[in-house]
Amino acid sequence: MHTISLQRILCASLSLIVMSEPFAFSFQQAPETLSGTARLELEGDIAASMVDGVDRFLLKQIDQSVIQREPFWRRDFSSPESYSRSLESNRKQLAHILGVRDTRVVFEAPDLMSTLQNDAVIGKHGKFDILAIRWPVVRDVHSEGLLLVPHTPGVKGTLIYIPDADQTPEQVCTEQPFSGTTSPIRAAAEGYRVVIPRLISRRMVQRNGRSTISQREYLYRSSFELGRHILGYEIQKVLACVDWLSRKESKQSESATEHPIRVAGYGEGGLIALFSGAIDTRIDSVGIYGAFGSRRNGWQECIDRNVFGLLKQFGDAELAAMIAPRPLVIDNSNYPRVVLSGQGGGAPAILDRSLVDHAEVERARQLTSQLPRSAPWLTEVSQPSASELPAIDAPAWVRKMDPLEQEDRLVHEIDRDTQWLLRESPYVRASFMSKLDTKSLESYEKSIEDYRRIFREEVIGHFDIPLKPFHAQSRKIYDTERLTGYEVVLDVWEDVIAYGILLLPKDLQPGEKRPVVVCQHGLEGRPTDVIVNDHPAYHDFAAKLCERGFITFAPQNIYIGKDRFRTLQRKANPLGKTLFSIMVPQHQQIVNWLKELPNVDDKRIAFYGLSYGGKSAMRIPPLVTDYCLSICSADFNEWVAKNASTRLPFSYIWTMEYEIFEWDLGSTFNYAEMAALIAPRPFMVERGHTDGVSTDEWVSFEYAKVFHLYSHRLKLPERCEMEIFDGPHTIHGRGTFDFLHKHLSWPQR
Repeated sequence: MHTISLQRILCASLSLIVMSEPFAFSFQQAPETLSGTARLELEGDIAASMVDGVDRFLLKQIDQSVIQREPFWRRDFSSPESYSRSLESNRKQLAHILGVRDTRVVFEAPDLMSTLQNDAVIGKHGKFDILAIRWPVVRDVHSEGLLLVPHTPGVKGTLIYIPDADQTPEQVCTEQPFSGTTSPIRAAAEGYRVVIPRLISRRMVQRNGRSTISQREYLYRSSFELGRHILGYEIQKVLACVDWLSRKESKQSESATEHPIRVAGYGEGGLIALFSGAIDTRIDSVGIYGAFGSRRNGWQECIDRNVFGLLKQFGDAELAAMIAPRPLVIDNSNYPRVVLSGQGGGAPAILDRSLVDHAEVERARQLTSQLPRSAPWLTEVSQPSASELPAIDAPAWVRKMDPLEQEDRLVHEIDRDTQWLLRESPYVRASFMSKLDTKSLESYEKSIEDYRRIFREEVIGHFDIPLKPFHAQSRKIYDTERLTGYEVVLDVWEDVIAYGILLLPKDLQPGEKRPVVVCQHGLEGRPTDVIVNDHPAYHDFAAKLCERGFITFAPQNIYIGKDRFRTLQRKANPLGKTLFSIMVPQHQQIVNWLKELPNVDDKRIAFYGLSYGGKSAMRIPPLVTDYCLSICSADFNEWVAKNASTRLPFSYIWTMEYEIFEWDLGSTFNYAEMAALIAPRPFMVERGHTDGVSTDEWVSFEYAKVFHLYSHRLKLPERCEMEIFDGPHTIHGRGTFDFLHKHLSWPQR
């Protein structure tokens, strides 16, 4: 039985709207398919099919990432020392993508958290005391936690024990099955100094009266945009403690082998212990409890574990191998379970035993099989039950720290630090862009290529996969007196297609070459939105431009389907990729195909997008250089501040778009720098006074940098414009239409 799709019904009904006034029925019917294309038979929701295909593609790329990592490694197995040195570049890369890039504060010893009213000793045991401590980390960021000091003279070593995010240091100072032989109080009772830092929790808090997100996601959002990470801050807290202990041992001229530094953790703390041990060789041994496994499903984990580019070089096996030949204990017998619904606006997440992968442990052993050693370095264990361990008395608490007060203080410090980084970021970007040469257009276009490469490979992310042949398919959906419309599907890669609607003016003459305007919808949009029904944001601008004689193409971009598309970003990020890693090749394929159409002037293909289409206007034309100009409507902004500010009311910190944050733009490309990648091609901003995405002041502030580049440095003021109109988040279609006519050399009519 033949099924008539909802999409076909919609298109048929919208055809009637198009063919009503000012259109009228044409008696000269256009062909059912475009010349040189096959009949499009795909039914159903093509946009959903596109997203499903991209999803399959990314999952395959994640699976393939394991075998694609080997070129990043140059392991030297000739000796343990040579092996450690051979991993130095990998350690630096790991630290960089985790945001561990700031010099830590040097301090003599942690501060005791005491007052005239309360002593620093907050707990007592027959064999040790528990003190509340605080130590500096980077700039004004501190760590707080507990110090367990044995009563016996001298110490056997130090254990830095990192709890799960939803555990307080006080809670882990009791016998619990998951902590087994690495129980902090057991270690302290046996003569070890123990430090227990406090992590930021997953407690949900409503932000600015809008979305409700966890404390960790709140800090992740702004820090990620600025090249830092909540994981990085917490790793720095651990390493600051290692700094102190190393200096302490050095001053006392004691051997590190006699007083080793061990780092262990459970859940979130286990992940931080794994990263810390991989980065810093001063850590003598590592224990990972309820955290080790395959990161292939990392996109399901809490978003504050999202590390851009992690899977390009590192799975848990590679991280474990960076610890070798130092002892590593892995125990997944007790795994934390966390479920975040995402209903309040944050990212949904699941943490449970499904992340455990014994094969990853075996892979770690295989990676180090050539390393000479006298004893196995990796031990996979199952913790003994409480009944199998000798009993230990719980400590008596003199007082306990207020966990909410303590967390709020720590959150505020990191928040304050990211906002300082935000204020400094323009100077960082200026230094980054300082090699841009504007002495001539030739020198500019030459010098901008290095920045375009960085943007492609390190910011947007690039799949080094050749485009497939078009295998173009089409079917007619509009046929009016003034235009013909065709749905078009093109192959891009395996599982990835490009889809859109081509509008052709009816007055095209054989052999005539016309300019093309690619008209891009915004979030959750469809190509039909820019063609019919007078959508309040788009006002049929693709159809109106076609009436003016332009050929137009309305692509379907993949930002549709809410969490369905947002998880595409989650799957792409660990590969060092983004949504635009898919959309750029889709647009390149679209442009390549358009250039082969008989009535298209391949030198006059323009891009014009609104909202998320405006985001596209800032990211796609820099890399699809066949676009001869770009118009950014209802999106142009001081973009880094919009994503990282915890003060601006229109910041994405407060909203449901958890996928919107892009790694380290603060140090590289704000919108002015992205526009520099479009220059010297014409560029325009369309802005409504009442558009809530920003304010006129912030838009004008960023635009002024772009105009300065065009007008003063490149001496091309006529190629850069901004129109501010009295209206909302919408296509205005006045100055921008004039801009298109002018720079596409097409007469007004």
